[in-house]
Amino acid sequence: MFIDGAWCAAEGGRAFLVANPATGEKIADVPDGGRADAARAIAAADAAFAGWAGMTAYDRSRILYRAWELMIARKVDLARTMTAEQGKPLRAAANEVQYAADFLLWYAEEAKRVYGETIPAPRGDQRFIVAHQPVGVVAAITPWNYPSSMITRKVAPALAVGCTVVLKPAEATPLSAMEVFRILEEAGLPAGVANLVTASDPAPVGEEFLENPLVRKLTFTGSTAVGKRLARGAAESLKRVSMELGGHAPFIVLKDADPEHAAKGAALVKFLNTGQACISPNRMFVHRDIVEPFLETLTGRVERMRAGNGMEDGIAIGPLVGEAAVAKVERQVADAAARGARVLCGGHRLMEGALARGHFYAPTVLADVTPEMLIYREETFGPVAPVIAFDDGDDVLAMANDTAYGLASYVYTNDLRAAMRLFEGLRFGIVGINDINPTAAAAPFGGMKQSGLGREGGHEGLHEYLETKLGGFSI
Repeated sequence: MFIDGAWCAAEGGRAFLVANPATGEKIADVPDGGRADAARAIAAADAAFAGWAGMTAYDRSRILYRAWELMIARKVDLARTMTAEQGKPLRAAANEVQYAADFLLWYAEEAKRVYGETIPAPRGDQRFIVAHQPVGVVAAITPWNYPSSMITRKVAPALAVGCTVVLKPAEATPLSAMEVFRILEEAGLPAGVANLVTASDPAPVGEEFLENPLVRKLTFTGSTAVGKRLARGAAESLKRVSMELGGHAPFIVLKDADPEHAAKGAALVKFLNTGQACISPNRMFVHRDIVEPFLETLTGRVERMRAGNGMEDGIAIGPLVGEAAVAKVERQVADAAARGARVLCGGHRLMEGALARGHFYAPTVLADVTPEMLIYREETFGPVAPVIAFDDGDDVLAMANDTAYGLASYVYTNDLRAAMRLFEGLRFGIVGINDINPTAAAAPFGGMKQSGLGREGGHEGLHEYLETKLGGFSI
């Protein structure tokens, strides 16, 4: 672990094993931290806060910029570490490292743009000044599916404005987090400003984050169920929270769209990271007049996707994170088939040869999906594309909004009026219009309803870590 500027073992020397999800092989043993380790890290962050917040924005910017340079220089090695512990194909891992670095660069620039304002006062002897100041110690919890970029998306803006941080990475992917912190250390980050606590059991660390009064902000990416528990705990001491939670993204293809073009886009975004992405489309609503050519193109592309170890060339589908993830996909596909869905390709676990050692599921396309099926209601987080045909009389906007989630959504159409109507009417924080990648470090990312609170990325991402202070001066 990395606490107060030093690499250290967990209290009592405990450790846990990190394995490759594609092969089941051991990669490394890492420190198995607990509540006492988290408390020590929080104390270090609190002690470092005044000095870090007191540095000029230009000095903080230079350190983040140096971290960006180091991450870009080490992209290949970082990608290989990520593929080994997370499973995604090497090319996708390299793309994620680039995305992670983008946040370091963006917030190195934005650190110098935390502006205040003056407000006209009602009295002649009065002046109002508004300033924005760092909230304090930030506790961050990040997921396994994007183990590098989800760190920099939280840590970079927090550091940019002068906060100090304690990070608990996902237990499945601590090695990528360690590499990010080695870069921050080498970039010149002062001791205690950013701290890393790895743990096989997140509960004790999470409890310390919630109950320690020195923590003033909690940021979390993960499941809605866990997010709700953390939000309830944070409310006890009125900690600031921001959360990026589950998704159940609709992918709408209107009658005027090119079905082949839409299907190509659907294949790319649905099977991104083997479907283990919160923005992956979970319900594909395609107009009945074009559903067959859409299915034909989608199925053809999915059938050509090769599953395997992400270190190998030509791999498009990596392993799922574990046995529970495989079981969930199997349950949803079996339920859909039993209720009348057509399995156009895939629909089974992959057990041939070396694949038997990992957690692989065949990329799958389901047709004739209906609202009675589990997959219509539940987030899948796996390589299954469920397609629902709709007719002219159907209210596809209402169908798309019929979910408790509200993170990402997608629309394919050439009709500007329809595009604007759906953009304004979809109850989702992100809407891609003929665009399957509506994300960037410069853009706000986050959801509505049970998909979360707050935004990450863009200048909105800075304000998640700032307090607003008003000064009233009588002169």
